[in-house]
Amino acid sequence: MTLLPDHTERFVRAMVPDRDDTLREMEAHGEEIGFPTVGPEVGSFLRLAARMVDAERIFEFGSGFGYSAYWFAEALPDDGEIVLTEHDADELDDAREYLARGGYADRAAFEDGDALETVERYDGPFDVVLVDCHKDGYPDALDAVRGKVAEGGVIIADNAMESGIQDFETILALLEGDDPADVDDQTRGIADYLLTVRDDPDFETVALPLGEGIAVSFRLGDRA
Repeated sequence: MTLLPDHTERFVRAMVPDRDDTLREMEAHGEEIGFPTVGPEVGSFLRLAARMVDAERIFEFGSGFGYSAYWFAEALPDDGEIVLTEHDADELDDAREYLARGGYADRAAFEDGDALETVERYDGPFDVVLVDCHKDGYPDALDAVRGKVAEGGVIIADNAMESGIQDFETILALLEGDDPADVDDQTRGIADYLLTVRDDPDFETVALPLGEGIAVSFRLGDRA
């Protein structure tokens, strides 16, 4: 399905800042191997979000070969930190190479293995968290990290609307309060994540039709 009309999508794409040679090479690499990166429209938003919250620490649930991390790293200060997590050791090696090429490897921690286990070893707070792992794992990722998100920080969930795995119409039905039958695990995972973070009083959440849809959740502070 298409989230945006063609002319709107062209407009959004035309507003993406120019990318350096490494990012363009990463995009070509992703297309060549059939790896679904977040794309430049979402990537530029990730960098902007990190800048807007003055991010110093970022955690990623699912990093692939480092495309989203590269966008984030550009917004970090020299002493900042981004934690990449990835099951595939070869992809993590590629991420090391790409971030080193951009001059960002010194602010990156490359964690090979399960992101849920990795995040348990890290103390918060994190200023930005990206959730982009297996879709049925989104609720567990939220549970694992919600207490480690800084007040004034954000959680960004990719594939909030589509990914080629989950069913958009079923997610929408669940968000609107219906109870459809035979919901697959991937669709249920996305819907449960969105319902939980939407109704959580500690977060304010919006959905944006960029890429394959992102949900952006702002961690509210003490309003007493």
